[in-house]
Amino acid sequence: MDRAPNGGIATIMAAQFFSALADNALLFAAIALLAAIDAPAWQTPVLQQFFVFAYIVLAPFVGPFADALPKGRVMFISNGVKLLGCLAMLFGMHPLFAYGIVGAGAAMYSPAKYGILTEILPPEKLVSANGWMEGLTVASIILGAIIGGAMVRPEFATKVLGMVSLPPAFAWMDTAPQIAMTVIMALYLVAALINLYIPRLAIDHRLPEGSPGYILRDFVHSLRLLWRDPLGQVSLAVTTLFWGAGATLRLIVLTWAATALNFDLGHATQLTAVTAVGIAIGSVLAAKFVSLNHSVRVLPVGILMGISVVLMVFIHDWRLALVNLVVIGAMGGFFVVPMNALLQHRGHMLMGAGHSIAVQNFNENLSILLLLGVYAMMIRAEISVNIIILAVGGLVSGCMYLLWRRHGHDQD
Repeated sequence: MDRAPNGGIATIMAAQFFSALADNALLFAAIALLAAIDAPAWQTPVLQQFFVFAYIVLAPFVGPFADALPKGRVMFISNGVKLLGCLAMLFGMHPLFAYGIVGAGAAMYSPAKYGILTEILPPEKLVSANGWMEGLTVASIILGAIIGGAMVRPEFATKVLGMVSLPPAFAWMDTAPQIAMTVIMALYLVAALINLYIPRLAIDHRLPEGSPGYILRDFVHSLRLLWRDPLGQVSLAVTTLFWGAGATLRLIVLTWAATALNFDLGHATQLTAVTAVGIAIGSVLAAKFVSLNHSVRVLPVGILMGISVVLMVFIHDWRLALVNLVVIGAMGGFFVVPMNALLQHRGHMLMGAGHSIAVQNFNENLSILLLLGVYAMMIRAEISVNIIILAVGGLVSGCMYLLWRRHGHDQD
């Protein structure tokens, strides 16, 4: 298969940065919109459930879709769907349903953005490329949290409306979340335009038949194949646990920061960016020091990450909180980047990049859906945030220990 020039990697990374920047800023704008309509507190975790539900439902179809077209074209279409979801939210659709549309675009985007790496790069460069991909994604998380946190404040709308005179037809756009949504739509548009410059490669692993029944059977076959492969099984289990716990922890930090540190939503939102700084550090270290052949050896770091989550219960000083969140992020980045690379490599060898990443997304987002559902029920039951933190930290450490016992020597 032809390899894309080095400029193709830079274009892919730039497109990912702007798309992920918009994704992360949008989360906080949607949370602010829920607050503006006096939605009950339990709808905040449910917001992300609507997002990930699209990943689960569309998983059998987005993999073949990503493998049937040039992946740059798939990424362009996906950003268009995200833009449509923003537009729906801006014009009055309930944030839960509009965010679900954005989730559909994200579900389409993911197999293409990761799958193209296996088409462009040889296996020995996948860990490094994933390190850079995660690093840029994390940079977008940091900036998205900072930008999102700033844009949801009332003074943001006041400043923008003081500088810009909106046409009479848009006079109803007078709140910070609405102005923020407009900025986010511009970011998705930039990402879509960059997608047009991604090099087109030969189409790989196109399905011989496009009927829904065949696609579903093919997806179930791919799901079983990856879970039965020893290296596919451990990498899939780790990434599934990491993203499920990580998405829940991101919302937990918002509640914990309010109760333990007395932070408002704007400052708590920016605190989540600190964890992203740690993930960037861990991702870069993994790209430098961990090879694909020894990726399973990072599993003990996941045990330590769970212990660091538990330590949040005992922290009430914002400076200690910053340090601990950076450490949590760094350990997460260090063990998940090699696992992602291993999963992509095994999936590409067994069934095709788009198919394997769709399977990965299905499992990861099912985990997110379940854990966010449990978190929402705990919030409704008014369970202490410290109890929730202990449960999440214990889950991560316990599962990582069991995986280390079973798979710790699979690559020796």
